[in-house]
Amino acid sequence: MLTTQSIFDRYQEVRARFPEVEPRDRSVEIQSLLEIADQVDAFVFDAFGVLNVGETMIPGADKRLDQLREKGCAIRILTNAASYDRDGAIAKFKRLGLRVEDDEIVTSREATLQKLSKGHWGVIAADTDPLNDLPVQRTRLKDDSKDYHRVDHFLFLSTADWTGSRQHLLEAAMQDRPRTLLVGNADLAAPRDDGFSVEPGHYGHKVADMFPDHVQFFGKPFPEVYDLIEASLPTLIPRRIAMCGDTLHTDILGASARGWRTVLVTQDGLFSGFDTKLFSQKAGLFADWRLRRI
Repeated sequence: MLTTQSIFDRYQEVRARFPEVEPRDRSVEIQSLLEIADQVDAFVFDAFGVLNVGETMIPGADKRLDQLREKGCAIRILTNAASYDRDGAIAKFKRLGLRVEDDEIVTSREATLQKLSKGHWGVIAADTDPLNDLPVQRTRLKDDSKDYHRVDHFLFLSTADWTGSRQHLLEAAMQDRPRTLLVGNADLAAPRDDGFSVEPGHYGHKVADMFPDHVQFFGKPFPEVYDLIEASLPTLIPRRIAMCGDTLHTDILGASARGWRTVLVTQDGLFSGFDTKLFSQKAGLFADWRLRRI
């Protein structure tokens, strides 16, 4: 069973794979993002733990986004969720009740698919994902070991239908013939209504422990998603962009490495019920600002 402590400890174990950042020793406490809106031209939001928990919108998130827009701030949602294509991501946020424009959403899946090369890809995805946005030859990986051995590369998008036995098939195929594995969601876990879900990064790092040169991760804290955000905000300087997230090693570390400002949101995400200062001190990762909810 995943816990806040076990997730944090695993992030610390694999941290050498993350971008480097200068350590910080404190965060400024605020009560609302409106307090810093004059210092920020664009707010970038993580989804899980900041705007929603599972399929439930966090109270007031929709109102706050509208208030920030009224103050002239650009809004972006940067999610590591790679289980659905762009249309699926847009539909999810609208289903939650968030007013979000299509160009305000950036996903790690988009960044991952830009790195697909020629060849036959073995894809780990939800059964409900039609994979219509994959412009390559592909086989959906399930329980047939022959499929794992015959593909040229691996693409990991979702844990929705993934099992321990399938993970063993993947690892056996890599041991037989190491190949590229692209992990479309770098998260180890995500907060849900009933606890934490296991995300692709959890399994990807298991493979990277064995074959570090063959695994590439996408999404926060890795750079490709920040490239997409900055390309959508070409007139802004990094210090006028603020990342709002609930996870130190993805949201805060990645944005800090990029030169963005950072806001740690504490009430509903990874550190719900815990004093984040203790975790920040251990990791040397303090956001510029800290608050309970946006």
